[in-house]
Parts: sequence; structure tokens; C-alpha cells
Amino acid sequence: MVDEKKYSILLVEDEENLHEALKLNLELEGYEVTSAYSGASALKAVESEYFDLIIMDVMLPEIDGINVTETIRLKHIDVPILILSAKNTSADRVLGLKKGADDYLSKPFNLEELILRVQKLIEKNKRLQDKSSIGDTYAFGNNTIDFKAQEARTKSGEKIQLSRKESMLLKLLIENKNEVVPREKILQAVWGYNVYPTTRTIDNFILNFRKYFEEDSRNPKYFHSVRGVGYKYAE
Repeated sequence: MVDEKKYSILLVEDEENLHEALKLNLELEGYEVTSAYSGASALKAVESEYFDLIIMDVMLPEIDGINVTETIRLKHIDVPILILSAKNTSADRVLGLKKGADDYLSKPFNLEELILRVQKLIEKNKRLQDKSSIGDTYAFGNNTIDFKAQEARTKSGEKIQLSRKESMLLKLLIENKNEVVPREKILQAVWGYNVYPTTRTIDNFILNFRKYFEEDSRNPKYFHSVRGVGYKYAE
């Protein structure tokens, strides 16, 4: 069912027996599962690692699941979140969805239904991430990038060779033109990291892009860093 890439799930549930049962079943489906038993440890995990989906219980020690969901969204992390809750009134469901959950499942639930919802959320997210491609070449200002040949013509008309990672990062930023791309998404998409290194990794690339493509690298027009969130290509 799951292809050669193992999708990773953060399972946030403090009831140990249920946690173990869910973990076992998800692993049998081919998912990689990371466990968190409190709201605080869930937030810590999300900040340091990439997940394809979060399964979030509402009743958690320290910080409840709704607050954790809201905090994740405020950090511009767009991982799909499936909330599990013993509260099943429509007001509770609406609150969960309002705070940023993608789906809401009331306890007790049918295990098969949970697995299907997990699969659907991951597939939907994957489709969203595979944005329409911009083609092999792209021009902006006096610059041209040839992604296939991994080379660019800069503002001064100089031809430069781009590394594979430079090419990938440029493509990702340009495909998301005028949108902030979170650093987590960049590190996952370009570097393939599940565990994040420091932001300096990307910063150095952005500095290079400014040197190549900006008229005034101190006042960039195209390549922007959005403090604490990510990076943006603007036109």
C-alpha cells in the first residue's frame, strides 16, 4: 500500500494501551511512527523533524491537542493533522477544524476507518506538495535559469554553473512564488533531511542567490528571508 518511501507519522496519544495498538497497526501498514505522550513533547518533535502526518489526541497532559494544533499552524507548518477526541459534539469538531486540524475522528473509532483517513490525508498532502512545474527554464529581471543544464545567466550576463542543490532550491522557491516556504519544507524537499540541521544551511544558499541575481544584494528584490518562518522568492 505504501510505496518505497516510508511516510512518517507523529502519534500524539497519552493513553499507553491505545498508543501501542495504534503504533503497531500503523507500522504494519508500512508507516514510520514517532511517539509523543504530551503536548510539549509533540511540539518539540515537530520543531526538529519532518512528518507527513500528525495524529493528535485532544486530552493531553500539559498542553491539550487543540492548543498544540494551533501552535503548529502559527509556526506556518502545514503538516496534515488528524485529531482524535472523546468529545464528539459538533462544537468540538468545529473548534478542532477551526484551529487547524484537517480531519477529526471521535473515540471510540473503527481502526480501519482511521487507517483509511490517514492514507487519504497523506495522499492529498503529497498531491499539494507536487506543485505544477515551471518548466526547464525561467527568466526574471536580467537573469535566466536553466534547471536541466544546472546553469544560469546572471544580471551581468555572466554564465554560472549551479550545484544540484542550488538548482533544486531555486526551483522550489520559484514554484511557490510570493509564498513563504517554511524552512522545514525546504530541508525535507531539497536536502531530504528528516531531522533538521541549522538554518545556516539554507541561509548560505540564499546569500549566494543574492550575489548572483540581485542588483543590490543588501536590498534584495527577489530572495527574501522571513525571520523564524522560512524563505520567499518574490517578483
